[in-house]
Amino acid sequence: MKNQRIILALFLIYFVFAILLNSVGTVILQVIGNYGVSKSSASNLEAFKDLPIAVVSFLVASFLPRIGYKNAILAALALVTAACIAMPLLPAFWTAKLLFLCVGVAFALVKVSVYSTLGLIARDRRHHAGIMNTLEGVFMVGVLSAYWIFGYFIDSSDPASRSWLQVYWVLAALCAVTFVLVLSTSFDEGTAQLPEGRSRWDDFTAMLKLFFKPLVCVFVMTAFLYVLIEQSVGTWLPTFNNEILKLPAAMSVQVTSIFAACLAIGRLSAGFVMRRMNWYPVMNICVIGMAAMVLLALPLTHDVVADPNITWSSAPLATFLFPLIGLFMAPIYPGINSVMLSSLPPHQHSSMTGLLVIFSALGGTTGSFITGYVFGNFSGHFAFYLTLVPITLVLITLYFFKRQVDHAA
Repeated sequence: MKNQRIILALFLIYFVFAILLNSVGTVILQVIGNYGVSKSSASNLEAFKDLPIAVVSFLVASFLPRIGYKNAILAALALVTAACIAMPLLPAFWTAKLLFLCVGVAFALVKVSVYSTLGLIARDRRHHAGIMNTLEGVFMVGVLSAYWIFGYFIDSSDPASRSWLQVYWVLAALCAVTFVLVLSTSFDEGTAQLPEGRSRWDDFTAMLKLFFKPLVCVFVMTAFLYVLIEQSVGTWLPTFNNEILKLPAAMSVQVTSIFAACLAIGRLSAGFVMRRMNWYPVMNICVIGMAAMVLLALPLTHDVVADPNITWSSAPLATFLFPLIGLFMAPIYPGINSVMLSSLPPHQHSSMTGLLVIFSALGGTTGSFITGYVFGNFSGHFAFYLTLVPITLVLITLYFFKRQVDHAA
C-alpha cells in the first residue's frame, strides 16, 4: 500500500511537469503573436528550459541522495508554483523566460529523484520496465492534456489576446495539490544511501567516471539523439500546423494533442510488449517506423490552401497522419532508460539519471534550436525532413548499445 501511494505521487508529479515542460511549443506560438517576438528569439525559450536542466543535473545529481529525493521534489514543486503565479501577474516575454528557467531547475531535481525512487520500489527488472513505461505514459497523458488546457484559454480570433495566461492559475493550483500529496507521503530512501566516508567531491567524480564506461557513453548518445528528434517535432508542430497546414492558432495547438496521444498510447502499451519481446528488435522497428512516417506524411503538406472555415473534418490529411510518428517514438526513451538503469546498483541510479537528464536537455535544446533556425530561414518542410538524419544515427547507436549491454551482462 505504501509503495502504491509513492507510485501515485510519482505519477502526479510527472503529469504536472509534463504540462509545464511541453507547453513551450504553445508558448512560442503565443509570444510571437502577443509580444512581437521573432521565431529565432522565441526558440530561446527551449534553451531557458533545457540548459538549467543540464546544469543543475550536472551539479547536484551525484549527491542528491544526501539531500533526499522527497526534499528535492518538494523544493521543485514550490519553485514552479511561484513561477506559474508570476505569469499572469507580470505578462512579458522575460516572465516566460523566467518560468521556463524555474521549470528547468525544478525538473532536474524531479527527474533524478523520480527515476532514482523507481529503483528503490521496483521488485525486479521487468517490474522496473513496467513502471518506467507507465510513468512515461502518464507523462504523455500530461502532454496531451496540456494542448487542450492551453487551447481552451487561447483566443484564435485575436492573436494579441492574453487570455491564455489565465491557464497558469490552474497550473499553480495543480502544483500546490501535488506538493501536499508528496509532503504527506512517506519515502524510504535507505537503500539509496551513498557509501559512508565519501565526500561530495568523491560523489561528483564517481558520476564523471561513470560517463566514461563504454555502455554509459553509448547510452547517453542514443538518449541525446532521441530527445533531439522528439523535441524538434513536439516543440515546432503547433507552429508547423499554423503556418504550413494553415490551421487556426487554437486548432494548431489542439491538433498537436494527436502526437501526444500517440506517445501516451505507445508508452502505456510498451510495457506489455516489452515484457514478452526482446527490447532490441522492438527499438529497431520503432526507429524504422519513424522514418517511414516522415517520408509518407510530409509530401502531403505541400501546396495547402488556407480555408477560413476549416474544421476538424476538412483539415488536410497530413494534419492527422504526421502525428502518428509518436506511436513509433513512444517506446524508445523509456525502453533504453530501463535497460540502462536495471544494469546498475540502486546507489548509482541518481548519478546515471543525472547524466541522462544532462544529455536529454542538451538534445532538446539542440533539436529545437536547429528546427527553429531552419524553419525561420528556409522552410518548415525542410526543417522536418532533417529529422531523418538523427533518426538514422539512432539506428546506428542502438546497435552499439545492444553490444555493450550484452558485454556488460
